[in-house]
Amino acid sequence: MLRDITLGQYYQTESRLHRLDPRVKLAGTLIFIISLFISQKIACYAVATVFLICMIRLSRVPFSYMVRGMKAIVFIMLITVIFNLFLTPGEILVQFWIFTITKQGVRNAAFTAIRLTYLILGSTLMTLTTTPNDLTDGLERGLGFMKVFKLPVHEIAMMMSIALRFIPILMEETDKIMKAQQARGADFESGGLIKRARAMVPLLVPLFVSAFRRANDLAMAMEARCYHGGDGRTKMKPLVYKAWDKRAYVILICYLALVILIGIVSPI
Repeated sequence: MLRDITLGQYYQTESRLHRLDPRVKLAGTLIFIISLFISQKIACYAVATVFLICMIRLSRVPFSYMVRGMKAIVFIMLITVIFNLFLTPGEILVQFWIFTITKQGVRNAAFTAIRLTYLILGSTLMTLTTTPNDLTDGLERGLGFMKVFKLPVHEIAMMMSIALRFIPILMEETDKIMKAQQARGADFESGGLIKRARAMVPLLVPLFVSAFRRANDLAMAMEARCYHGGDGRTKMKPLVYKAWDKRAYVILICYLALVILIGIVSPI
């Protein structure tokens, strides 16, 4: 399962989406997330589904590769769906013992599952098509207006980029620690869910030690290269909007306007 986590990884291929300016992809991800929370209408989610499918086709990233990242959140999704299903008041459909399933509960559970799935797929699509360096530059330029409020935009962008890069690194480190402990007789596979969760506890100490060591090495490497923040820094490849980037902005605005309009006029 650890190898199935795709968030924070970059998939190397040639596509229209890969060539887009990172600021466009960040804005597109934000607009897509906003569109999922604008309205709870089936028609809105249908439009979001078509939009997401088109973006996945444009990215040329295998859909099976993207879906692998969903395995890590199945348990969280199940808990969320169950809570929405049984704890939402409304018109009763099924009632047994202390459990009650309502019409509104079924609707909320279905929409919650769709939202979580699309949130993960949309965020994963952005990281799969954007290199860490481009992501850092896009965040810094995109959040540039916050410098007016004396916020350290460059440092914030750098921390977010490093955090995303550390996800696959830590997953790989966890896999190595698990294999080392399995070679010494540890059992992570047998037993129920609680037993397996307890078996994972011994992984935490070496994992935290490894994470702090990597963070310390990274800090020393940055200091050795005289890193001092974003002031006065120049870019080897400055971000410049191209014609397709501008057209992509128009497409995103039209998509958001369409979702809002459907949310207003659609009865379902």
